[in-house]
Amino acid sequence: MTNRVGERAVVLGASMAGLLAARVLADSYDEVLVVERDAIAGTTTARKGVGQGRHVHGLLARGQQILDELFPGFTREAVEAGIPTGDLGELRWFFNGRRLSPGTTGLICVSATRPVLESRVRDRVAALPGVTFLERHDIVGLVADEDRETVTGVRVQSQEQGSEERTVDADLVVDATGRGSRTPVWLEEFGYERPDEERIRIDLSYTTRRFRLRDETVLNGDLSINPVSSPSHRRGAFLSRIEDGLVVVSLTGVLGDSAPADLEGFLEWTRTLPVSDIHDVIHDAEPVDDGAVFRYPASQRRRYERLSRFPGNFLVVGDAACSFNPVYGQGMTVSALEALVLREHLSRGAVDPKAFLADIAGTIELPWQLSASADLGYPEVEGERTPEWEAAGAYMAALHAAATVDGEVTATFMRVMGLVATPDALMSPDMLRRVEEGAQKAAAVLAA
Repeated sequence: MTNRVGERAVVLGASMAGLLAARVLADSYDEVLVVERDAIAGTTTARKGVGQGRHVHGLLARGQQILDELFPGFTREAVEAGIPTGDLGELRWFFNGRRLSPGTTGLICVSATRPVLESRVRDRVAALPGVTFLERHDIVGLVADEDRETVTGVRVQSQEQGSEERTVDADLVVDATGRGSRTPVWLEEFGYERPDEERIRIDLSYTTRRFRLRDETVLNGDLSINPVSSPSHRRGAFLSRIEDGLVVVSLTGVLGDSAPADLEGFLEWTRTLPVSDIHDVIHDAEPVDDGAVFRYPASQRRRYERLSRFPGNFLVVGDAACSFNPVYGQGMTVSALEALVLREHLSRGAVDPKAFLADIAGTIELPWQLSASADLGYPEVEGERTPEWEAAGAYMAALHAAATVDGEVTATFMRVMGLVATPDALMSPDMLRRVEEGAQKAAAVLAA
């Protein structure tokens, strides 16, 4: 044990955020108990509690780096298990209907389905001394001291018929139950204020199918084909090679648009994408499952760091704190970054919840601004559009144009979107020059 802080920590939810929190807690607590309502042991299929589990997921480059840090050899083992990987900047990206010039970033993209990726993380966490999973248990509520100033445990109930509610004592409780978290309600029940919430309504839909290609050479060796939705081309898609020689395709619609789930409608919808690449790959492929639809109404950020009071021995992480528009692939990586924040706080002893929540708010800020700013590009999306937002939008439009002819612009952009580099990297003198010259060249190509 690296730095003993207490006897037992309880994590609510075996989400990626919960698993990564459990990983760092195991270094500081004798026992870490992960409470999960779903059956999860040995499963590599989408579970009921993860609505987006069947759909394309993106583990950003920084997230992959953190997994390798917390679980040494994680990427190597994934490759050895047959999970496809590739360079993030060399995927087949399309923005505004135009392909970005590939650029080598040195950043690895791990192309696994969410259930498989989660299962590999879960297996590594379960192997840690002191970690136990309590499956198929509902979380009834928190337990606090008489003054309700400190959380002392959690009330749980097995889903087995006839089971009774019981209390699990804890020195620390971590809410990783996702965007449906009941922490705002629990706070109110304890006499605290609910947190302010910020929402960016995008009305996103994912419609997903998996296929076995009749001829894999149609991919030209590419790991992924991604015509990204934008205000100018609102229908988008993600095609990724995944484990077991399959490809998974998620079609994305915004502001109420949604692709059909039936095979004929699904394939016909791919014809309406800004490029034909995905239709060309799957039009004669063998479907291996039925279509699944997932709807995501709005990005949601709960501002716990602004509360004047918050109970001790209680933390909130992952989507329970901030749920991002999934098309930007930020959720798992932000959870990984929050795990590093938790590790840093634990290294100093018992965690002060208010200080922790303030620090993860800083971690959330950049990805939140990146996704919110992009979503505000749709005129129908409600939100404040400042002169700074207008200027940033104009620059990003020029950058996307320049990236169609300059792979170094693509590579730098992907490093920033992968949360490895800061946005300052897009504003260096060399990048400003490349964007200006590249945008002019791209315009000339279009005009020719």
